Amino acid sequence: MTAASADHYSPQLRTALVLTGTGTAGAYHAGVLRALHEAGVKLDVVSGRGVGVIGALFAAIDGAARLWDERGLWRSPAITRFYRYHALLRLAAGAVALALLIITLPILVMAAGLIVYPIDFLLKMIGVGGASGLVGWYLETAQSAFAPTGFPTWLPRLAVLALATAGVAAVAFAWRSAGARTHRGGIWWRLLPPPLSADHIFDHCWHTLWDLLRGAAHLKQPPAADLGRRYTELLSENLGQPGFRELVIVVHDLDAHRDLVLALVPESRRRDLIKRATTEAADARRAEVFDLKGVARDYLADAVAASLTVPAATDARELTFAPDAYWRGETHRLCDRPASIARLLAELGELGVEQAIVVSACHQTAGPHSLAAARLDPRARLGEYLQSAEVAAVRDSVRLAAPKVMRIFTVVPGHNPIGPFDFRGSYDDRSDRRSPLLELMNRGYEDAYRQFIEPVVGASGDRVGSAKAGRPHG
Repeated sequence: MTAASADHYSPQLRTALVLTGTGTAGAYHAGVLRALHEAGVKLDVVSGRGVGVIGALFAAIDGAARLWDERGLWRSPAITRFYRYHALLRLAAGAVALALLIITLPILVMAAGLIVYPIDFLLKMIGVGGASGLVGWYLETAQSAFAPTGFPTWLPRLAVLALATAGVAAVAFAWRSAGARTHRGGIWWRLLPPPLSADHIFDHCWHTLWDLLRGAAHLKQPPAADLGRRYTELLSENLGQPGFRELVIVVHDLDAHRDLVLALVPESRRRDLIKRATTEAADARRAEVFDLKGVARDYLADAVAASLTVPAATDARELTFAPDAYWRGETHRLCDRPASIARLLAELGELGVEQAIVVSACHQTAGPHSLAAARLDPRARLGEYLQSAEVAAVRDSVRLAAPKVMRIFTVVPGHNPIGPFDFRGSYDDRSDRRSPLLELMNRGYEDAYRQFIEPVVGASGDRVGSAKAGRPHG
């Protein structure tokens, strides 16, 4: 993918930043945001889908520095807990492993005899074997362990106790995760959680955002729903001020089978956001588009959580609409959809955006002789599919939107060995070394300069501000 209409960039045109991706792509977004900030690139609208919503949230209130600084979100040790296997699955795996260890304990005791005899012989040769020797002690211990009151009594009980603990935890999880919606299917399916959990990345996002909003005040962090309302009020009151930008995010409604757009724009743009010429089109807009200045401000926290979900791999987020909204108080399940970037670009066009900078951390294969070893673990396999779907979605969306709606510039890595869930880094086949996540952030910083700032903004002669000559890699 290459930048479209690169010779026609102008800071006088209405410009949007589009951040798209899953998981570790947020670190790449942070690097790009840092470069755009240093170069003084003017942004009127920030938008995102997937983990790009996090970057859009911070950039909209001039807080993007909290993504890349030393105490930033993507430098925190907490990121290693993002999208871990579900706690119940880890507990079940631990319980099964413990039960197997308990069952094999008698075999381990018997196998220890193969080591005891040569050791006892060696000790006797050097004169430290004692009167009875090590073999005698081993035989006495084994006889006591295999007595009727020993292993035969306690080992089965311990194994059953370990498995029963996992079973009770599964029942408790099914009861707590019932939610507001009814479910169809056998009750045993409710005991099986989705493989991954997005709770940690959601909580860490709001925790970092709260640190930014509260400043030096030592205040207790409010619930995510309350914090989402405070965020929308802050952005609404300061929209149009330096550093504050319009916000547009997209999530997918599994029940309505359509994408939902949540946006916060100035009064002059609200008509473009909601109203359409025909009644049928107006009803469709009411079903899909929500103004964060209105009652939809209560939806922001759930929408952010939904954007961080991975379809089928994590729990969908339930959102209860207001009773007077189009959906009449219904509770819908929301999640992310990689291909929704096309809808995002279409909405930006409706809001008068004339040029967009699309940022994706997924690279397109250049041609032959660029294959990497296939990943085996389930998270990495899912990540490979998401990367491929992301590349196709960005490529198709840019091709369709560029000639019709706006000028589109892309910032994508030439090579990225780090998958969406490789928060501890990943092995790079091409360089035969391990690449940490910080390197992905630095790559985003460099790609923004190499692909957009220097050849596009710099060549236009209208660059606002000046980037630092030396670009650090840390």
